[in-house]
Amino acid sequence: MNNIALGSYLPLNSIIHRLDPRAKICAMLLMMIAIFLPAGYLGYVVLGICIICVSMLAKLKLSFLWRAMKPMLFMLTFLLIINLLVVREGSILFTIGSFAIYSGAVSQTLYIVVRLALMIMITTILTATTKPLELTLAIEDLLKPFQVIHVPAHEIAMMISIALRFIPTLIEETQRIMKAQASRGVDMENGKLMEKVRAILSLIVPLFVSAFQRAEDLAYAMEARGYIPNRPRSRYKQLKMSGKDYLLLAGTMLILATTVLLVIYG
Repeated sequence: MNNIALGSYLPLNSIIHRLDPRAKICAMLLMMIAIFLPAGYLGYVVLGICIICVSMLAKLKLSFLWRAMKPMLFMLTFLLIINLLVVREGSILFTIGSFAIYSGAVSQTLYIVVRLALMIMITTILTATTKPLELTLAIEDLLKPFQVIHVPAHEIAMMISIALRFIPTLIEETQRIMKAQASRGVDMENGKLMEKVRAILSLIVPLFVSAFQRAEDLAYAMEARGYIPNRPRSRYKQLKMSGKDYLLLAGTMLILATTVLLVIYG
């Protein structure tokens, strides 16, 4: 549980931290589009180098990004096994008894792994360099044009902000429950499969109860402070774009254009 870094804000003094959150969100969306384009391994190398450079500008250690990706290793291993069992494209690389491993299965798995890793790195950089309140204001501003078709911009931004804010809190709550269960003799690491399932259930049930209790307490606190979602409200902090923000967007669009060129001429 200590390896989960997604949703954690690091109060560092970097140029990325000082950028407008709207520019960072738009840059993240453009990078997501570039990741899903079939630009080949060269395109992913370019994207990876750019993301690592941004991480260095944000003064984030690579170990911090690795912590964010470690919880995904189980899912990536599961995808690898499924692709090796299902995909029958390309040439046969080697055989294990009567079972053949195809090159298409390996390449497709590598594409999935690289894409997921890049997406996790981008999202981690965004949440680590942007305060939850700034994310709320930025998402609300970006969704305001959709209010014409009655999209609740403020409510959506508030829900996303609260979800990101409570990720570290729920992780701490999970650790506390695990220690309490371990002190009562619950072993979550050893034993047979059904014993592990029962141990996990003993963790999930109190975690859900605690999460619902926190949600109820938060609702009461917001109501006590006079929060009404549909009422017009003013802001103490106003977001303003600067030259650095436009430079970030221009650089991200250049990366996206490079990826598109690699798709066309690669």
